Amino acid sequence: MKKRILAMLLALVCAVLPGCGGGSGSGGGQERTPADDTEDTTPPAYANELYVGIAQDLDDSLDPHKTVAAGTREVLFNVFEGLMKATTTGDLSPALARTWTISDDHLTYTFEMRPDVRFHDGTPVTSRDAAWSIQRCRDAEDPGVISIAALSVIGDIACPDDRTLVLTLTEPSIDLLSYLTLAVIPEGYEEQDTAPVGTGPFRFVSRAPQENVILERFDGYWGEAASMERVTYRIIENADSILMSLQSGAVDLFAHLTVTQAEQLGDDFEIVQGEMDLVQALYLNNAAAPFDDLRVRQALCYGIDRQGIIDMAFDGYGFPIGSSMYPAFAKYFDESLTGYYPYDTEKARSLLTEAGYPDGFEMTITVPANYQPHVDTAQVIVEQLKEIGVRAEIQPVEWETWLSDVYVGRQYQSTVIGVDASDMTARALLERFVSTAGNDFINYQSETYDELFAQALSCYDDAEQTEIYKAMERDLTENAANVYIQDMADLVALRRGLEGYRSYPIYVLDLSGLRWAV
Repeated sequence: MKKRILAMLLALVCAVLPGCGGGSGSGGGQERTPADDTEDTTPPAYANELYVGIAQDLDDSLDPHKTVAAGTREVLFNVFEGLMKATTTGDLSPALARTWTISDDHLTYTFEMRPDVRFHDGTPVTSRDAAWSIQRCRDAEDPGVISIAALSVIGDIACPDDRTLVLTLTEPSIDLLSYLTLAVIPEGYEEQDTAPVGTGPFRFVSRAPQENVILERFDGYWGEAASMERVTYRIIENADSILMSLQSGAVDLFAHLTVTQAEQLGDDFEIVQGEMDLVQALYLNNAAAPFDDLRVRQALCYGIDRQGIIDMAFDGYGFPIGSSMYPAFAKYFDESLTGYYPYDTEKARSLLTEAGYPDGFEMTITVPANYQPHVDTAQVIVEQLKEIGVRAEIQPVEWETWLSDVYVGRQYQSTVIGVDASDMTARALLERFVSTAGNDFINYQSETYDELFAQALSCYDDAEQTEIYKAMERDLTENAANVYIQDMADLVALRRGLEGYRSYPIYVLDLSGLRWAV
């Protein structure tokens, strides 16, 4: 979907707050002079410096193979690279692999690594680093490393020389190249948790938990050099502070704004609209009463007015969906599922009565408080569910609590959140609902779904696999696994003079093309 640029005409009175470090609002791209050059702790001045606001702190670990939160991946996209890399058009381009060949039986992949690529610590990148990184996530023997099931088809990994990597599969896999966007890290390096080292256009400098993350341009980068010399991510978890940070000059760029926030910015900012590229839903714990009853889940689907939520909470900006797939994955997206549960309060009440809840019931919606769009969505849902006798209460929690209690511990009834694809595959969105998946945080159990997924894995015909994935989406919808709402519009505030912003069909923020206008 094409991005639209919204002109914001409200007047802005901008006063730089003390302690903001100057902020690029006082002249983006101009040199910022430290207050006292004699202090050893004073950072150098940078001619091209950028301040980016983010709504959550990063995961405790900065190891890309341990990252859970989409917000952390959004930042680390600029630090790490794999053999392949995502493009803005949804395709794959060669990154650390310069070329590759696939055998006629689709079982042997041979990669030629780029010469003279170095990690941020100066050590050369070899095929052994790539082999070690792939094996690490295939076997997931190190504590905290996330197992990537898609890599299990790799039976043998060989490095005939420093520039050649050979992967031998046990069975064909259509999706393998997409999963080779996996970050390549130095073999045996043990400090990725706190001092990550990658090959991307920016290198990690420092992190102050709950405060900031600092990156600097990697001048030894093998590709086109970034324009920005230094980028500071400022962590602003209090939604009320976001506007102040932008208007004061403390932050130059903030993504994922609400419509209300965007409308309050003046003409010192350009608002770019794209898609968030995630599945926002009222996710239900299918193992917890009363959501272990299909009729109850279906009643909630009928009792929610998706367009009403988009109109009320997002001023009409958003893209209604009906299953676990968002529109950017065009060939997999089934538009017919969007209207599968039309807004019908009478039907919803009838299903609740049939399920033994003629007077409705009480429920809790656990929401990460730092994500205002999800909080706003939950508030509208609460009001809509009153119409069918369901009395919902919002339980706001810190992000870390949401991760531990909801995502990992599965101790919740329902939650409003957005789920993204960690790479550009339909599999990444759908695999999590397989009954044996470690990240099946909704406890979904469907033999049909599991069987369809097994068929998708064994299929090497793209058209046939696409139809299987669509059948999996229909299974989720028919069984009301969740109350699907939308792919939210992504409103990104850019300070005037900041150019080169690029959107992707995955949840990332690419800093490499950003620059201040001369």
